[in-house]
Amino acid sequence: MRIARCFCFLSVVPFLLCLRSLAADWPPINPEELKITEEPLAPGAPAIYLYRQVDRDDSQGREYNYVRIKILKEEGREHANVELEYVKNLSSVRDIRARTIQPDGRIIDFQGQPFDKTVVKAKGVRFLAKTFTMPDVRVGSIIEYSYVYDRGSLGCYLVFDSQWILSEDIFTKRAKFSLSPNRCFAMRWTWRDLPTGTSPPVSDKGVIRLEAQNIPPFKIEDYMPPQNELKARVDFIYSNDEEKDPTKYWKQVDKTLYESVENFTWKRKAMEQAAAQIVGPADVPEVKLKKLYDRVQQVRNLSFEEQKTAQEEKREKLKEIRNVEDVWKRGYGDGGDITWLYLALVRAAGFDAHPVFVSRRDKFFFSPQLPDRSRLNDTVVLVKMNGKDLYFDPGTAFTPFGLLPWPETGVPGLKLDKDGGTWVRTTLPESSASQISRNATLNLSETGDLSGKLTITFTGLEAMSRRMEERNEDEANRRKFLEDEAKEFVPAAIEVELTNKPEWSSSASSLIAEYKLKLPGWVSGAGRRALLPVGIFSATEKNVFDHTERVHPIYFEFPSEKVDDVSISLPIGWQVSSLPAPQDKDSKVIHYVLKADNDKSTVHLKRQFSVDLLLLDPKYYPALRNFFQLVRTGDEEQVVLQPIGARASN
Repeated sequence: MRIARCFCFLSVVPFLLCLRSLAADWPPINPEELKITEEPLAPGAPAIYLYRQVDRDDSQGREYNYVRIKILKEEGREHANVELEYVKNLSSVRDIRARTIQPDGRIIDFQGQPFDKTVVKAKGVRFLAKTFTMPDVRVGSIIEYSYVYDRGSLGCYLVFDSQWILSEDIFTKRAKFSLSPNRCFAMRWTWRDLPTGTSPPVSDKGVIRLEAQNIPPFKIEDYMPPQNELKARVDFIYSNDEEKDPTKYWKQVDKTLYESVENFTWKRKAMEQAAAQIVGPADVPEVKLKKLYDRVQQVRNLSFEEQKTAQEEKREKLKEIRNVEDVWKRGYGDGGDITWLYLALVRAAGFDAHPVFVSRRDKFFFSPQLPDRSRLNDTVVLVKMNGKDLYFDPGTAFTPFGLLPWPETGVPGLKLDKDGGTWVRTTLPESSASQISRNATLNLSETGDLSGKLTITFTGLEAMSRRMEERNEDEANRRKFLEDEAKEFVPAAIEVELTNKPEWSSSASSLIAEYKLKLPGWVSGAGRRALLPVGIFSATEKNVFDHTERVHPIYFEFPSEKVDDVSISLPIGWQVSSLPAPQDKDSKVIHYVLKADNDKSTVHLKRQFSVDLLLLDPKYYPALRNFFQLVRTGDEEQVVLQPIGARASN
């Protein structure tokens, strides 16, 4: 998002009239489209886009969308279920029209009522979708619908960067795009991976246009970078500054941001008094940093509350935050305000600290060669201590001390100073810092069932991500969330009941969940022997990287580790006949360890799986796939049990 002010007037009447005319009538149906049964350029495709159209007006904050889809196979009927996403209280989807055309030309208009469905929650913003189902869709049908996505106009005060995404999950025969820019700002555009035969966008009487044909489908794979980073697209970048040289551009950005942050944080006396209330002169430096961090995170964080209506905000009457003293005295602020409060406090406590603007890697990958201020979209504090660079983001809720939210790890950042700024890169934590530890004490019944107590401890970013996801849910939803996840860890049907109340509101490193667990029929019989598989919590690795081919890079959000410690008490009269050989596979970036032993009537299983990998070129996919196959093979090993006194050959 970019905020700026200017004074200009732009006539948008012709463009709006165009939008209205597009929405008023359906494009004519080509009889040949009704006869299509397959697409030679997309053999086997279950459905294809016959036509897509996107017309955007950045002065009015509106975008008209139209699609026409041909259903070619039974599985293509899933496109009859339509979800049109928007952000509650910030945007809307309106003027929805839809219809189904049968192969004989018969038309069935959609006459139902779209309903709202929650699809994602993040940073206190509720993501919704207008959802509806197209009528009577069958193989051979054509479905088409149109709608207007409305973000609302803020005129010459604020403008959002725009984007055309050309690639979709199915083949597109033909597409048209247009953009009427907001002329209060300078704008440039860039593109990547335009389909073969597609000419770059051109300006036609002030409107940017592009036509494309035969756009290949975009393949979605597990563990891939942000999708829009890989798709064919055109990016439109607005700015108050027409400077194109990246070095000069970023120096200007640094100057503006540095002055803004210094003005906001320069309350030295007030911050020294506040810091003195939190830390003592005898505290060692790390203790001071943590005490200040913990205190700052107690400030009410408005960024992570559920989005309020205008009426609710008016009733609450929160005052404008102008500087860090306001944040401290009033006890609230948004995430950025809280981060800068921490900066001011650690400076007041005598630390060498700097503001840093970073680029989160959950939506795109940043390059300083692209002069686009909006891509530096989050803030952290850099503290230099004992020759080390330490990064902190207390303004993101639930972030443990000493860690950053995963999208801010290992990313470029602009460290602000009065001399033009310096590019830095935030640290990337080791896998041991973010762990899922599963400790189980179980009993094996005569019928082959396992039952007992399971404790799952999430630490670091694993704990943070779950607290973030469930922060606005009630106890019942949180219970279901943890119980469902426990079920996902086990490659068989289990019965599980959460028995404790985990600490959801804290940013402490650990989130602990305790369960009663029953795993029916886990041990199977073979003659007079019984077979106990060792990979009790191996489900999440079981079907990963099954495909022989890979198109996109492999992308893990953050290094992480899973550690299992399982004790199984055997029934009276049973003993261990044989144990699988220990496994210790280490590829430097992925490490797998499995060990089984026994002590009289107890089987003890230990498993560790660590990933210290972030981004991997597809050419290394075969080696990665082979490693995961070794993991699956190890997890399928079995402990052989038999009655005491029985011969080993049995």
